[in-house]
Amino acid sequence: MWWIWLAAYPVTAVFVLSNAATPLYVLWQHDIGFSKGTLTVVFAFYIVGLIGSLLVSGVASDRVGRKPVLLPALALGLTACLIFGTATSVAALIVARLFTGIAVGAVVSAGMAAVTDVAGPERKRTAALLASCAMVFGAGLGPLLAGVLSELAPAPTTTVFVVEAAVLAGAVLVVLRMPVRRPEGGGRGAWIRVPGVPRGNGRQLALGIAVFAPGITATSFVLSLGPSLLSGLLGTTNRIVAGAMAFAMFLAATGVQFAVQRLRRRTVLTAGAAATALSMVTLAVAVHTEAVAVLVLAALLAGAGQGMDQLGGLSLLNAGIPPQRLAEANAAFNVGGYVPAGLLPVSAGYLSDAVGLTSGATVFAAVLLGLAALGGLVVLATGRTVTDPA
Repeated sequence: MWWIWLAAYPVTAVFVLSNAATPLYVLWQHDIGFSKGTLTVVFAFYIVGLIGSLLVSGVASDRVGRKPVLLPALALGLTACLIFGTATSVAALIVARLFTGIAVGAVVSAGMAAVTDVAGPERKRTAALLASCAMVFGAGLGPLLAGVLSELAPAPTTTVFVVEAAVLAGAVLVVLRMPVRRPEGGGRGAWIRVPGVPRGNGRQLALGIAVFAPGITATSFVLSLGPSLLSGLLGTTNRIVAGAMAFAMFLAATGVQFAVQRLRRRTVLTAGAAATALSMVTLAVAVHTEAVAVLVLAALLAGAGQGMDQLGGLSLLNAGIPPQRLAEANAAFNVGGYVPAGLLPVSAGYLSDAVGLTSGATVFAAVLLGLAALGGLVVLATGRTVTDPA
């Protein structure tokens, strides 16, 4: 049982890196000089790297094994730490974010499948829960750690990534000792391709993406433009506050998954869609009233929405996908979620540069509210596919 928890550690370690830069963008904006639109482009290169990685990492993991995919990913994560820690230009930030995205893409396919492999067929539900929680907990821990260290430690944009490099080094040791074997019968076809699922499982994938995509887009917006919103509402660039808000968002995502794990999948998915929709309503209220407490509530609701959407989607895949195709299925699930998570916040960033942060955030909230409501309605319209416990 303890190896299930250890197998989840590399997932957490890489996701700590994924958002560790969030509270530091204010510093880089001051030192290097770039707009909110450029900031969201830097953030979006993470999505570019992640989706590019997902085109190959899931298939490769199912064919050659989890370790040969995870170890290069961790090496790229360590390289990203070096670049982040010494960055003096937008180009350096883009490269570091790109490498981070590639590492995360490998982890959400091979790493999360490795947790399921270690758990065995009798613990699939536990594996889905731990893999999902490892992802969102790491995503929240990264900005909190970065916020605290950058405020209290010397060399704020360097110390953070020295610590994260040590965390990733520990993940390398775990992967080297992890008791996983190469999956048998990993499939045929091109190595680089849009990931998919076996015939007959497309409905489960589509249902998961319908609610997961709006959920992770909501949290991506908070991560990319949350510090700018806090600066506008509070008049402060305190990085601990920005990091704490992101941590609270993902802590909500982690906690809600434990709370709803025994509910039926349809209930989990529709509740997640409702939470995402409500978070967008709350976000619009926050930017118009300049109420920090309401903005924090929007972040918490966004986190809860992503947590439930993610758990419901992963449990659908774990229940119906054979082990030899699971990493590719995880990759397909995340491609469907991260494409809008990259495009919509970037659009909101440039729109905010043109018409102001309040109007830009309001338009974003309205669009995502519609997508979340649509996803919830799609789930409600389904039958037996989502009736089992998550």
